[in-house]
Amino acid sequence: MSDVARTLVIALVTARGLTELTRVLPQALRRPWERTNHAGRTVTLLEGPTAVGATLAGVLAGPAPRGAAVLAVLVPGVLGGLDDLVGDPTTKGLRGHLGALRSGRVTTGVLKIGGLGGVAVVTALMEMASVATAPETKGAGTPSLRHAAVDSVVIAGTANLVNLLDLRPGRALKVTTAAGFALLLPAHSRPVAGALVGVAAVLPEDLAGESMLGDCGANALGALLGLALVRGLTPGGRLTAAAIVTGLTLVSERVSFTRVIESTPVLREIDAWGRDR
Repeated sequence: MSDVARTLVIALVTARGLTELTRVLPQALRRPWERTNHAGRTVTLLEGPTAVGATLAGVLAGPAPRGAAVLAVLVPGVLGGLDDLVGDPTTKGLRGHLGALRSGRVTTGVLKIGGLGGVAVVTALMEMASVATAPETKGAGTPSLRHAAVDSVVIAGTANLVNLLDLRPGRALKVTTAAGFALLLPAHSRPVAGALVGVAAVLPEDLAGESMLGDCGANALGALLGLALVRGLTPGGRLTAAAIVTGLTLVSERVSFTRVIESTPVLREIDAWGRDR
């Protein structure tokens, strides 16, 4: 079995196994993860820890080096889980959390913003060191700190962007799965992309409105997607990706993605595919 196939299968099997496990957890353990979704239905955010566990299993089953990928999943997942469990639901968006900080209030969202930025920088530097010492890149030039800065923006920005999409059943997972399939093509991003595709095993529950990624799952999958982009794109492509995720993040402070999607026929049909309308 190839590295990418092993990564995908392990992530898929783990995702299904953890999903079934969450169904039999005592209600006392499930209750803190329950929320009311946009349609007024009770959903569980345990899909988030499930996605983190499945992605980690897939990454660990893949080829070395694994450190950057593990870091990109684990830290955003923990920070997102903290925000899911004890975060202030009335403070939203980058502007809201920074506004709270200016008024002297440190929210879990502020901690998450700082943490995502920090882990993105560390992950990008680990990738830079890995590329610089890889035999196949010897003589191709050493990556610069400028490249690492761009890569940091891609990883942190994608982690945040996927979280912004997790507002309707299946929306965020459709994006990470589709991007994961595309990133199976470049050789360097295949194992990481395989883990992203494997986690799509939780899509039936997400589309049914029974569960959702929450900050825990969305931040983790988003950061791993960012790492896959870093590994799969050229320096110019990564710069373009950084510009796109930064632009979309700034636009999201003033424009509702849901409103744009629902007012655009093609996007509306893709967004609604597989779920009750």
